[in-house]
Parts: sequence; structure tokens; C-alpha cells
Amino acid sequence: MRTAARTAMLMAILTLISKGFGFIREMVMANFFGTSYITDAYVMAIAIPTMIFGGILGAVSVAYMPIFSKTIEEEGVIKGNEFTSSVLKILAITALISAIIGFILSDQIVAIFASGFKGETAELTSFFLKTTFFYLIFMVTADVLEAFLRYKGVFLPQVAFGLIQNIILISTIIISALTSYHYLVFGYLILYVIRLAIMAAIARKNSFIYTSSHNVSSAVTRIMVLSLPVFIGNSMSQINAFVDKMLASGLPEGSVSALNFGNLLVSMIMGLTITIMTTIIYPKLTQASAQGDSERLGNIISVGMTLIVIIAVPCTLGAMVYSKQIVQIAYERGAFSTLATSMTASAFFYYTIGLLFMSLNTLFAQVYYAKHNMKTPVIFGAIGVIINIVFNLILVKSMAHSGLALATSISAIAGTTMLIAGFRMKYPEIIILKSKLKIAKIIISAIIAVGTSYMVYLQIAMPMDHVLAARLVQFAAAVIVACVVYTGALMVFKVEELKLIKQMINR
Repeated sequence: MRTAARTAMLMAILTLISKGFGFIREMVMANFFGTSYITDAYVMAIAIPTMIFGGILGAVSVAYMPIFSKTIEEEGVIKGNEFTSSVLKILAITALISAIIGFILSDQIVAIFASGFKGETAELTSFFLKTTFFYLIFMVTADVLEAFLRYKGVFLPQVAFGLIQNIILISTIIISALTSYHYLVFGYLILYVIRLAIMAAIARKNSFIYTSSHNVSSAVTRIMVLSLPVFIGNSMSQINAFVDKMLASGLPEGSVSALNFGNLLVSMIMGLTITIMTTIIYPKLTQASAQGDSERLGNIISVGMTLIVIIAVPCTLGAMVYSKQIVQIAYERGAFSTLATSMTASAFFYYTIGLLFMSLNTLFAQVYYAKHNMKTPVIFGAIGVIINIVFNLILVKSMAHSGLALATSISAIAGTTMLIAGFRMKYPEIIILKSKLKIAKIIISAIIAVGTSYMVYLQIAMPMDHVLAARLVQFAAAVIVACVVYTGALMVFKVEELKLIKQMINR
């Protein structure tokens, strides 16, 4: 338990540093290119390959671990390496074929997936696509090696690479701004090549030996079958995001970029909470499920839910209250104008409404997977996509890109409700929420903390000679007040999970 807590805290620190550099990356991008057609084309070109091919290829890495574990236990390390090598070969060949198709049909793909892009924007998106399709080869093979390392108990190098990744992307953006924006897209290709090389080197140090055997075992066939429902389930959120981008491509220039910048802020918050938590919790969920220990499984889920609520609720309220200020601090400089701030802040505000539910969705998808139930999340995810599309079409007319962000949040809320209700019906013996009163106490504490911080924020008058510094000081003071008040309120309400967080920090 101590090792897991220490690992989680180190992951949080590394993720925070990485996300910090990620913000610098987006600030640099916003400074040089703003919400122009160049940024729109860049964002769309990165999203399209993952949307079309990345989902099914990435799902293999999710389905890989349980079968690899079983292979190791029943047949030994050598067979495990042969299995991993077979998966890598299949993924590399499939990704290569996908990349060639994407390269040849880039113009047609843009016409389908970004029908609102015309002229120079469509041409630039097509140019970017010819490169972004090829990074799939390196991305999906590195994903499998990362899963191999997680099985071996190695977590930190993968997180630490996020820092290297952002340094590469920042350098590429600066070079592109000083030379030609056509070089922008090569940053992702370079970083995925380096990522694969690093993961392969670490895997070799952890007993992975690549074998050139051409035999495709029955285990590989099973992983392909298992990957399909995982792919469909994982693709739902990508479909939602991509539908947003498709509809936004027909809105005024900068709408796609505003949605992207707003969503990136939400992703940072989630990256510091749910991503780390599920990485550590998932093996424990799987073990408890395999042992048939319903009480332990329920306890793990309950603690996971409570920790998410403790972190996500104040983040949600704070992000909604300070949406404009956060966007100003993060992006507003250079080519990122006040209009861009207004558009991005609006998208960010409506995305944050669903932040808590997006986090819980991810947790419960893992819970269903631990129970070997792949179909239920797929069904609920499909319903969520339909809800998102319906509300997109309704809200985009009156709220433009902000309506698209709100529709995403509504879909997340509906998805969470279905997942929790479905789990309770299917597994009534597992108690996933020990105390509703505790959740109420957390929500009340968050409201008090954010409300108090905003009153303090309004009382602080900073000289605006240096606008960014003044905004940072004013906002930082409000955040510190919120943290102190929130911690105090949780202590008064005796929320015991606060002790767990304290223990993790101490360790």
C-alpha cells in the first residue's frame, strides 16, 4: 500500500510538471498562431487519424494486459514474449496499412470529416494529415510496450516522457513560427518515434525479448476479439469530441480551436486525477474481481469515487467561476486576442459542467472491464453519443460552439447515470457508495471554499502595469484561500479520505 501510494504521488508530481509544460506548449501555440485557420487545420489533422484508426489499435493495448498475464502464468516468460511480439507485429502492419490509406485519401478524408473547411484551410489540413497518419505506427506499438511495463510494475518512465514530449512540441512550434507553419505537424511524428525507442529500451531492461516468430497464437486471436468492444467503448468519447469538431468546422473561424483549447484545460484537470487513479486502481479492481471478493471490490470503488468527488467537485466549481481568468492566464497573449479568450472561456465553462461525470465515466468503465463486462459500457456509450448529437444539433443553433461543449457535458452526465444505475442493477451485492451524506458534505465544503475564494478575489485590487503578473497573483491568492477553506471544511465534516490523501503526501 505504501509503495502504491508513493508511486501515485510521484506520478501526480510528474504529471503536474508535464501538464505544466503542456500548458506552456498551448500558450506558445496560442501566442504564435491564435485561433487562426492554421490552428484549426492542425487540431483537426491530429484528431482525424486517432478517430478513424487509433481507437481500434489503441484498444488492443487495453485488452493486452489480462491475456498477457494469463499467458505468463500458464506458459511462462518465453511464451509471454512471443505473444507480445506477435501483437506488436500485427499492430505495426495494421497501422502501416492505415497510414498508407490515409496518405493517399487525405483530401477525401478532409472533405468527409471537416466538410466545413474550404480553400486554404482544407488544403493545409490535408497536408498535415499525410504526416499525422504515419505516427499511428509508433503510437500503438509504444502503447503495448507501456502496458507490458505496467504489468511489470513500471509506471514512472511513461509519465516522465510527457515532459520530453512537450519540450519536443514546444520546440517544433517555435521553429515553425520562425520558419514555416508547415513544419508544425512533424513534432508529433518525432515525439512518437522517440517514445517508441525509449519504451523499447526500458522493456528490454525488464526482460522483454523480441522474437521474429511468425506464428500467431490463439491468444492473439482472443485479444482481437476482446479489443472490439473495448474499442467501441473507448471510441464513444472520441466520437463525441469529433462530432463537436465537425459541426464547429462550419462555424466562424476559430471555433474548432476554441473548443480544443477549452477541452485541453479540462483534460489537464482530469490528467491529474482520474488518469493516475485508474492506472493504480485498475489492477486492484481486477484482482478483487478475480478473487470474487465483492466487499473488497465495493470498498475500492467507493474510495475511488470519493477521491474523484473530493478533487473534481471543487475543480468544477472553481473552473466555472474563474473560466475567463484561467483562459486569460493560460493563453491571452500574442495572436490570442480578447475575442479568442471570450470564445475559449465560454467553451471551457460548459465543458467543466461535465468534468466530474467524465471522471466517473472513466472509473466505471474500468470497473465493468474488471468484471469482464465489455458490452454494458458500449451500450451506454452508444446512447451517450446519440444524446450528444441530438443536443449538438439543438444547441449549436443558439449557442454556436458553446452549445457543442454543453452537449458534451450533458452526454457525460447521462452516461454516468446509466453506468452507475446499470452496475447497481447487475451487481446488487456490491455496495459502491458507503455514504451519501459524505458526498453531500464534500459538495457543501466545495461550495463554501469556492464562494469564499471568489469574495477574496474581488477584494484584491492589483496594479495592472504588468497584466499577467497581476492576474497570476490575484488568482493564486484566491486558489490558496479556496484550498485552505476546503481542507478545513473537510476536516470539520470528518471526511476520512482526507487522511488518505495526507498519508500519500507524507509518504
